[in-house]
This record gives sequence, structure tokens and C-alpha cells, in this order.
Amino acid sequence: MNAVPLAAASGAADPANLTPFVADALLGAAAAFVALAVVVLYRVAKGPTMQDRVIAVNVIGSNTVVILAFLAAAFGEPGFLDVALVYALLNFLMSIAISKFTVERGGVI
Repeated sequence: MNAVPLAAASGAADPANLTPFVADALLGAAAAFVALAVVVLYRVAKGPTMQDRVIAVNVIGSNTVVILAFLAAAFGEPGFLDVALVYALLNFLMSIAISKFTVERGGVI
């Protein structure tokens, strides 16, 4: 029986196959998304309406998913993609729940 390593079967990138430039570019892109999330935190704190705050929190959640995907590619850890997928689903459910709460209070999104 011909055994194939799990990482090769799943198509995961081995960090040894990445050039240092590509790994650094992925980490730099992740850092840029972290900086963007920090900037969006201002809108979460000072948003004039509840809708602005909901959208800002959703943007931060989406940024977190993208950051986890970049880190998974840079480090060759497919487990990060599982965490990113679960976090994306939770982020979606949170947005729906807050939207439903806002509409029931009389607001319109």
C-alpha cells in the first residue's frame, strides 16, 4: 500500500516549499489587515449609529478570517483554515442576530 502524507494529500503548502519572500509577503499582508482592523475599531467605539457599529464589527471579523488564512499559508498550518471557517460562520451568525435585535427594537437596517 502506498502511503501519502496527510499534508500532501490535503494540498497544504509546506513552509519549506515557500520562498522567504513569499512567506514574508504573506506575513506583511496579515500585518496590514491587523492595522486595518485596529483602524476600524474607531468606528466600533465612535460609530454614530448601531448599524455603523454592526458593520464595523463584521469588517473586523472578516479581517480576522483573512488574517488566519494568510497565517495558514505562511506557516503551512491547515488547522488555521479550520479555525478561520468556524470563525467566519460565527461572524455571520452574530451579524444576523444583531440585525434581528435591531429590527425588533424598531430600527431599520
